[in-house]
Amino acid sequence: MTTASPTDAPVREGSDDAAVIGASLAEPDRFGEIYDRHAVAVHHYLARRVGTAAADDLTSETFLSAFRMRGRYDRERPDARPWLYGIATNLVHRHRRTERSGYRALARSGVDPLDTGDHADTVADRVTAGARAKEIADVLARLTAKERDVLLLFAWAELTYHEIAEALRIPLGTVRSRLNRARRRLHAALDHPTH
Repeated sequence: MTTASPTDAPVREGSDDAAVIGASLAEPDRFGEIYDRHAVAVHHYLARRVGTAAADDLTSETFLSAFRMRGRYDRERPDARPWLYGIATNLVHRHRRTERSGYRALARSGVDPLDTGDHADTVADRVTAGARAKEIADVLARLTAKERDVLLLFAWAELTYHEIAEALRIPLGTVRSRLNRARRRLHAALDHPTH
């Protein structure tokens, strides 16, 4: 007789993220479902921002913080991704110097010190960015932290404008203006490289 592992368990009826988080208040083990659903994506986002080693710790911190704050989760929101990315982004702020240094190193050398080792993404990124990696990294290093957060949540975490606003707890118009400024700076650098 084979027993199913917790990750093989069927998804429970009516178990969107909000329902699972609500149920975890009485049954704390249920919060593991949120981890199972979103940990890989959150880790990937963090790894691209701060490197794999730091992402391991920050992913753990993200879900530990989320677990501790689950009683305050707005259960009108069925998808916990924006909330989790908001927590993760706040934790990245503690590691801002590492991130900025990584972008500057990439801009100088063309070698990504924060390479996640995800070769499929690396190949896709290189095909997309090609020889422009240095220019892109230089722009990322020069963006304000707030512009960089919005741009990377949009580009790497693939959140919508509304989800970014929710994640960062800022107005939708602020998301649009920060993303617009970041894109303009990125396009300007790519259209008129300084290297």
